[in-house]
Formats: sequence, structure tokens, C-alpha cells
Amino acid sequence: MSSADGSVRSFDPELAARLRGRAELLTPEQMARADQGAVELGQSGPALMEAAGRAVARAVMRHFGRCRVLVLAGPGNNGGDGYVVARLLRQQGWPVRVAALAAPREGSDAAWAAGLWRGPSAAFDPAAFDPAAFDPAAFDPAEAARADLVIDAVFGAGLARPVDGVVAETLKAARRVVAVDVPSGVDGATGAVLGFAPEAALTVSFFRLKPGHLLRPGRGRCGRIELADIGIPDRVLDPIAPLTFANLPTLWRLPGLSAEAHKYSRGHVSVVGGAAMTGAARLAAEAARRAGAGMVTIAALGAAETYRSGEPGLLVSTDDIGSLLGDERRKVWVCGPGLGAAQARSVFPALIAANRVVIGDADVFSAFAGDARALRGAAVLTPHAGEFARVFGAPGDDRLAAARAAAARTGAVVLLKGADTIIAAPDGRAAINLSAPPWLATAGAGDVLAGVIAGLLAQGMEAWAAAAAGAWLHGRAAALAGPGLVVEDLLPALVRAFDDKV
Repeated sequence: MSSADGSVRSFDPELAARLRGRAELLTPEQMARADQGAVELGQSGPALMEAAGRAVARAVMRHFGRCRVLVLAGPGNNGGDGYVVARLLRQQGWPVRVAALAAPREGSDAAWAAGLWRGPSAAFDPAAFDPAAFDPAAFDPAEAARADLVIDAVFGAGLARPVDGVVAETLKAARRVVAVDVPSGVDGATGAVLGFAPEAALTVSFFRLKPGHLLRPGRGRCGRIELADIGIPDRVLDPIAPLTFANLPTLWRLPGLSAEAHKYSRGHVSVVGGAAMTGAARLAAEAARRAGAGMVTIAALGAAETYRSGEPGLLVSTDDIGSLLGDERRKVWVCGPGLGAAQARSVFPALIAANRVVIGDADVFSAFAGDARALRGAAVLTPHAGEFARVFGAPGDDRLAAARAAAARTGAVVLLKGADTIIAAPDGRAAINLSAPPWLATAGAGDVLAGVIAGLLAQGMEAWAAAAAGAWLHGRAAALAGPGLVVEDLLPALVRAFDDKV
């Protein structure tokens, strides 16, 4: 099953388990440093290439029956891995041909791997990148169509130019693709597609994933993602000090309860409730309760009777915001869901001035459109892409950099919502969430997320950890609830998500 952007086909509830203990995400430049670090620690380039190719060949044999294979090999290390894949599959009796875009540089590891290939080859004309020299008869894209399986080892994750011409046409003709490291055309740092990138059935990467594996649209091109150990020791990460992570439970620890815990020790969350869209504040409040806050109050700026008709454990106050701020135990506030821009414009600054822990959501971004400075002092900001654009400008192709920049400008943790939610801290840390299924895209889900984060903050979690944990739990709850989810299903599923072992 697939959708236009690959959202359904790329949701893999088992990916987190396969990444356990390997949450770090490396840019292509950082991965090159990791490779070099491994060589300095005694590994050889050819040994790493052999291990990478073996990992891909084994993955192919696990997931596909013996079939006709065409390996598309570029001139760099990605192509070198492809030559190893071709040789190892041929040794196992698979019919394999190699089409080389260009010869590897003499003396390189890729040239070593190419020199060991003794099987048949197909033409792959590098003049395709020179329109004046390109002979369309030099290579027939149908070569890929005739193969049962195409191994895409043309370009690696650090590609800086668009994939077009004969490379694009060949990849388009392929019926099934296995990508080495990343599908050609996917930017490993941002997930952007440069020119054309195929939709791979399987992508095999090495040592650590890259942000582009998890960020859209690249994530939708990768298919099933497998991460192979090729002998690079973890200590090469020490000088790299990565700041980008897959959002896994190893990044944070959920609050625990002591025998002496009581409702006040578990924190008091206040949700500002407007008169028009009362459901949004009620969802946020109920989520905060289920996330473990000891007490939750809706500060009703109207429609108090509607709020009082809700769950009996939810407190409702009609006192003015100034009076409520006089109670120092009301440390954590959610401002924005269903509030309206006018009221958000007056209430949000008051909460910041009172030095409260504030989650800014929904109407806060309409209230302060184009004025990022007004959001300074918040603990967590949770915009979706449209709300983000109102305040900070369109995030563009590099959503990770945009979220980081917004966090630095505001001093808040910025949780940029989407199918690939990004949680960015002012200190540069960022996590990309992978727990959310596509059916989480339903009205009210964002209100629940704001409430979950508030409940975790109330129990003492640090802001980035609370936002990351909230995003994970939110997605897991949706996955556990299953397709057909409506927002009310998230609330009971949250309890199961807290106990879920992934």
C-alpha cells in the first residue's frame, strides 16, 4: 500500500527496534569522518567496502528470491559497494550484470572492488551528463526494466547535483530497487530529492543512519530501512559528537513515582481555555492528566459550563489569569489550543512574564505571526508547517536546519510537527521522530500532543526530553490504536504507550 508521498509504505513500526542502541544520525560529512576514524583505528578501506557489500548482498538474499539482477555502479565508494554486491551474489549463483556509470578513480577502494568483478557488464554512458555529447543510443533504459531487481549503487548520500538524464531514466525503468546507503538523488543530510530518486523496496545503510533516511521526502523513497554493522567501532563518534538523533526511548527517561509521591509532587498543569473551540483545550487537559500530571485545571476564559461538563477529575477555574498566576504551584501552562489569536495575544505574554513553563501551540502562532521575538521565554513551541511559516517563514527543503534556527531564535524547544516531526533544542540537539503512523493525521491530535508534553514537564522532565518523549508516546499511542483512529482513541491508548516496550 502506498500514497503519493510514500507515507504509508514508509511507516515501519519495527524500525525503532532495529535502531536500538544506534540513535545517532550522521550527515554525509560526519559519516566520511567516521569512515576515516575507522581506518585510523586499524580498519582498511577495502575491508569496510567488502563488509558493506556483504551486508547488502545478505539483505537481498533474505528479502528476495533468486532473480536477474542489474547493479548500477557509480564511480565512487557507493559504486564500489555495488561491485562487491554483484560479486557476492554471483558467487551464490544469481545472474548478475553490472552497468558502470564511469570507471572508479585509479587506486581507489572502488577501483579495487571493480577489479575483482569478473562477470558480464552492460553499457552505462557517462556522457549523459554532457548534453552535447550524449548519445541516447549508448544505453537502453530497458536494461533495467528487463532485470528483476536493480541495485542502486550510483550515488551516495552526499550527492550535490540533481539526478537526471540517463541515470534518472534508468532508475525510472527499474521495477524493484534496492538502494545502497540511500536511493540515488536523496540528500542524506536533509531528505530532499535532487532531481529524481527511485522508490526503493529496501535501503541498506551502514554504521549509523543519516537524517535523510528519516526526513521526508527521502524517507518515502527508502522503503524498508536496514542498518548494518560493518566493523566501524562506536568510539569513532567521540570526536564527531553528533547532535542529531532518531527519537528513540534511549534519549530520555520517563518520570518515575516514589512511594512518597502525591498530586502536588506530580505537578499542576493549567490549560487556557477559550470560548469558541472548547474541545481543543479539553483534549490537551485530558492528555496532561493521562501523561501523569497530578492536577490539571482549565483556566476558562468563557464557556465554563461546557468545560465543567467534562470528566469529573478535571478542574475548571473562572478566576482571571492574574489571580491564577498568584499560585506558584501552577508552574506549567498550555496556551493556544482553541484559544483564538486575540486572547492568545494577551495571555501568552502574561504567562511568560510570570516566569512559567509555557507550551505555545495553535493560535499562539497566529497571534504572533512574523514576530519570533514575542515567543522568547516559552519552554516548548509546537507548530505544524503552516504555523511555523507564519512566524519564521517557510522551512524549505532543510526542515532540520529551519527548526534548529527557530529554536536558537526563541530560546525554546521547537517541535515542528509532521509525518517526520523534528524536536530541536536551542543548544543544537535535534531528534527526528519515527513512531507516528500516517493515521495520526486527524483533527485534535496536536492538542493531545501539547497536553502530553505539559504533563511530562509538570513531573520535572527537561524541555527537550519532554518534547521528544511526548512525540514518541503520541505516535506510539496512535500505532497501538490502529487505523481508523479518531482523536478520542488517543487518550486511552496513551496509557498503553507508556507501558509499551519497543
